[in-house]
Parts: sequence; structure tokens; C-alpha cells
Amino acid sequence: MSHDWKIYTKTGDSGTTSLIGGSRVPKDDLRIECYGTVDELVSWIGLLRDQPINAKYTSILLEIQDRLFTIESLLARDGNPLRNPLPTIAEEDIHFLEKGIDDMNEQLPELNSFILSGGHTVVSFCHIARTVCRRAERLVIRLDREQKVDPLNIKYLNRLSDYLFVLSRRLSYDLGATETLWKPRV
Repeated sequence: MSHDWKIYTKTGDSGTTSLIGGSRVPKDDLRIECYGTVDELVSWIGLLRDQPINAKYTSILLEIQDRLFTIESLLARDGNPLRNPLPTIAEEDIHFLEKGIDDMNEQLPELNSFILSGGHTVVSFCHIARTVCRRAERLVIRLDREQKVDPLNIKYLNRLSDYLFVLSRRLSYDLGATETLWKPRV
């Protein structure tokens, strides 16, 4: 990175930001909230990836972060013509998550109850990432009602939250942590 390049542009000082394509919107625009929440998810997954977990999972989490950056760029696009195409989410990306879910689930005990988050710090980080993913999904669904979003982006976020749930169970199992089942008092 050039020493002449500065991170601050001062163009956002009035409370607006640029979308990919050049149009400016308020920083609290739903589109910004969507890709900002996906960015928050990328950070939580980075924290999870930095924990002492199986290298296979850190590699998968890095791939997931890459796919989430793709979703961020697609959410940041304003629809104006672009000189260079943006990357996209494909069905293969969703199948990748589904295979990961199936592989982890094969080795886990059957579940017939909700799980209370916790048991180990690493597992808790995974649950936090899962809940941020669900929030991102809800926001993108709301955005889709106002401005069409590629359905694969929504599908990816939905499947990713499932992946993160099963990963939390797998990490709990690998770490010998206790899974606390929710037992409703009725």
C-alpha cells in the first residue's frame, strides 16, 4: 500500500457514504446496515478463527470470510454500470456449507432440545457469530423487500447460521465442553 494513500477521505464527514457504482447514501441507510452487519460477522468469524481449533475449521472459516466479503460487495453495489464485474455467490458455496454441516453432524450426538450458549469461550464465540449471522440475514431480507437482492446471498446467510450452530456443537464436542440443554419450566 502506498504511503501516499490515506484511509480518511473526509467525504463521509457529512454522514453519507459511497456505494460501489458511485451513488451516495446516508450512513444509516438499510443497505449500509446490511453490509455493515455482514462485516461485523466477518470480524466475529476472524476472532473464532484465531482460537486454538482444528486447522480444518480455520481453513473453512477463512473461506467463509472470503464469501462474506463477496456478499458485502454485492450489497454495497448501487446498480450503476461497473467497469469490472464483482464476484458472486454460487450454489457451490451453499453446497460447501451443507457438506460441512453433514460431515460434522455425522459425529455428533442427536439433539432433541435447544442448547444454551456457553460451555467454552470458543463455543461462545461461535454462538455470537451465529446470532450476528441471523441478524444479517433478517436485515438482508428486509432490504430485499425494498431493493431486490440476489436470493443466493440470503440463502448463503441462512445456511451459514446453520453451519455455525453445528460448528459450535462440534467445537463443544472436540473441546470436551458441556452442552447445556434448555429444559423449559412448564
